[in-house]
Amino acid sequence: MGQLKCGSACRRAAVVFFLIASFITSTQSQTKSPASKILVEGEDLIYNVRYGFVDLGQVKIKTLKRSATNGATTFKTIAYIDSYKKIPFVNLHAVFESLIDSVVFSHFFVGKSKDGDYWNFGRYIFDYPKKKAYLEFGGRDTIIESRDTLTLSGRTQDGLSLFFYARDQLFSGRTQNVPAIVKEKNVNTVINFAGKQESVELDFVDYPVDAISFDGTMEFTGIFGLTGDFEGWFSNDEARVPILAKMKVILGSVTIELMEWKRAGWTPPRAQD
Repeated sequence: MGQLKCGSACRRAAVVFFLIASFITSTQSQTKSPASKILVEGEDLIYNVRYGFVDLGQVKIKTLKRSATNGATTFKTIAYIDSYKKIPFVNLHAVFESLIDSVVFSHFFVGKSKDGDYWNFGRYIFDYPKKKAYLEFGGRDTIIESRDTLTLSGRTQDGLSLFFYARDQLFSGRTQNVPAIVKEKNVNTVINFAGKQESVELDFVDYPVDAISFDGTMEFTGIFGLTGDFEGWFSNDEARVPILAKMKVILGSVTIELMEWKRAGWTPPRAQD
């Protein structure tokens, strides 16, 4: 699962997954690309975040509802990032919302991070025809304190939509330099999708899971201090559900592991013996 121009607590909450836009390039370009199969209403995924032997918190990612935006089919997605209460010196609470079209590019993003009794926020609107992104930042829940405009080179991800885009591209078999807006900047995430099929053991599944591996590098710092190189494993099926990730932080690495799921007709695929 952070792109807010606010206090230190907000900056720690900078994105999920794998780190989460309002105009599409054109209706014609939408019809030329097949709709992604990974966006499904009602999908709920819950991940445990672990540093060494210490469980730090959870990331919950939901696909809520399908609607129409500017002539395109869009899906509202949301991520909740929360540290566990028992962890000393860590008090992280953030919410990311993204409106994603059916070919997995962001239309709109808002990220909120709790700082004391209030929520700071950052809001992004992507205007692809004008190659601009319009940014708003504020605190105390609703007060806009500053605005900015960034130039876009093409269709761009936010921190949450990037999570879904990686799923969509899992079987592409190529290395991609994926542009995104993170922490008020144009950044890139390099993802190598030339992975291999592997059997993965999970703490929350009682059998080995059939998965496809991939790796890459983030140019930004996300939630729990995630930055730099990462490895991931998605389910080897049409749903391509992220099941495991290993990501670097400033002092070591964290493991992000699927612990609960709800997706119509889906369970983690069993690896062949």
